[in-house]
Amino acid sequence: MNTHNIELQNSHLDLEDETVQKVLSLYDQHDEAPYISPDRNLEEWLKAVEIGSESLVPKRNMKRLEEGILPGHLILLWRISFSTFTNESVFPKYFEYTYGVNAEQALQEVQEKHYAIELSAFASLTHLNAAHLRSLLKDKNVKGYTQLTKGQLMERIKGVYLEDELARLFNVRGYKLTPIGLSLLEKYSDIIDKHPQKKF
Repeated sequence: MNTHNIELQNSHLDLEDETVQKVLSLYDQHDEAPYISPDRNLEEWLKAVEIGSESLVPKRNMKRLEEGILPGHLILLWRISFSTFTNESVFPKYFEYTYGVNAEQALQEVQEKHYAIELSAFASLTHLNAAHLRSLLKDKNVKGYTQLTKGQLMERIKGVYLEDELARLFNVRGYKLTPIGLSLLEKYSDIIDKHPQKKF
């Protein structure tokens, strides 16, 4: 069974378990086995693979790049590049089942490697709806905001709140690619091009 780099994503697996061994053996020809969620029903998944209703993660997606990351990390960076991804976004199944990565862990890794950063509360205001923005102004007893556009509401908020104060009032935060992250998307554009462009 393939235990190469097992500690990077699959340290939670019981390697003595026969079902786990069967799953990892399917990936003996891969550079490493993909991430297997502890919530996955391995018996059902194995049956689905046998009848062809589930597929293995492609070999190309388990080849680490020069930077030590997997193609799935690049897809996460690509997703962040649209400026709609937040700490409340749901990770699509394809991160695990097509790209073999633990998306939550990958998000931490791309930040640790300075490929992406979590935005401040001010910079994350764009992820709030207009009603929420108005309520923030109302709490500060600001007048004359009812007809303002979303952009104008955000500017007014920036004029009456401090960052630390605002950060305590809502939890959603956006993400942004750093120049290094952007350069990776350019460097490995062929990987991005293989991903369905409308499939976030």
